[in-house]
Amino acid sequence: MMQAEQIQTLAHSFEAEMIAIRRHLHQYPELSFEEYQTAAFVKEKLIEFGISTVKEIAGTGLVAMIEGQNPNRKTIALRADLDALPIIEQNDIPYRSQNEGKMHACGHDVHTSCLLIAAKILHETRSEWEGSIKLIFQPGEEKLPGGASILIKEKVLENPNVNAVIGQHVMPFLPVGTVGFRSGLYMASADELYIEIKGKGGHGAMPHLCLDPVPVAAQIVSALQQIISRKNNPLVPSVLTIGKVIANGATNVIPDKVSMEGTFRSFDETWRSKAHIEIEKTCKQIAEAAGLTAQVNIVKGYPFLYNNPQITENAKLAAIAYLGADKVVDLDAWMASEDFAYYSQIAPATFYRLGTGNLEKGIVHGVHHPQFNIDEAALKIGAGLMAWIAIQELQH
Repeated sequence: MMQAEQIQTLAHSFEAEMIAIRRHLHQYPELSFEEYQTAAFVKEKLIEFGISTVKEIAGTGLVAMIEGQNPNRKTIALRADLDALPIIEQNDIPYRSQNEGKMHACGHDVHTSCLLIAAKILHETRSEWEGSIKLIFQPGEEKLPGGASILIKEKVLENPNVNAVIGQHVMPFLPVGTVGFRSGLYMASADELYIEIKGKGGHGAMPHLCLDPVPVAAQIVSALQQIISRKNNPLVPSVLTIGKVIANGATNVIPDKVSMEGTFRSFDETWRSKAHIEIEKTCKQIAEAAGLTAQVNIVKGYPFLYNNPQITENAKLAAIAYLGADKVVDLDAWMASEDFAYYSQIAPATFYRLGTGNLEKGIVHGVHHPQFNIDEAALKIGAGLMAWIAIQELQH
């Protein structure tokens, strides 16, 4: 039976290689569904490690298999995402993004590096564990409809069917050396709201000759909050935020229309569907009462993310054995969203957090920030722990 120390030793021996891989990926980020060079680099590394069963999927994704002893016994999938964000990096580091306007500001370079080295560890130890590991390098996590949904349609969780899906994500607000878990509902669904209020513009001094969409838009923003506070069960977490309002008039100009954009998030699919109806109805009724019209477009995004209690408990216990109980924390539910949620809707899954922050080194910025970075000591922890969790889950 394998011991945690064996995995830790291998992860330590591969640390320099992993840092080099991560820095290369960080320097050459690619946006969602455009990860051509990233995928080519990952494929090259997998083949270099001796993993030749690499197949392309969903255009810029990859899937590969590692077979241990008795490979048909059980299959565990490990997932990492490949894409970057349209952000101009502001870090002054040697491996700063070379692709202007693109940045690995969400840690997907870390996820990919960790899975690559976890794969190397698993490949080198395959004679010491039973079952199979499916490696999923997924494109397009940051952009709807989400690469996970496309991979599922292309049967990534089949042939062979997986018994569990495991993913990890950087958490800059957890100190390096720690990891976090949460069983059950963890991350929210996320939908995009696009609302346009159409009226009749004119001179700001003669509002009686206009159909002013600005005060109507203001009423709608306020009324939408009452959907959350008065229509929703208060025991179901929900968020409705209007983050963008464009009136585009002037000090003395009433515009013809107001455009608004926002997000709606929840942990309940029945309420989610009902809320969509309420949002559209509220916007249209307020506009019509003032003699204006409202167009509402709700783009349905990722579902809520559910961590299977048994798989999550197994992973948490594995992490305690690997790192120590003092390095494993319980997480709160989070209203952010992730397309890993699609996997969790199909198969038993767990999605945990890898601490990457370091206050003393000034590594404090959150994901999607132009100065986001990590303490690279997290890399060997992330790779080793992912391999260890997979091996332990194969034994259950």
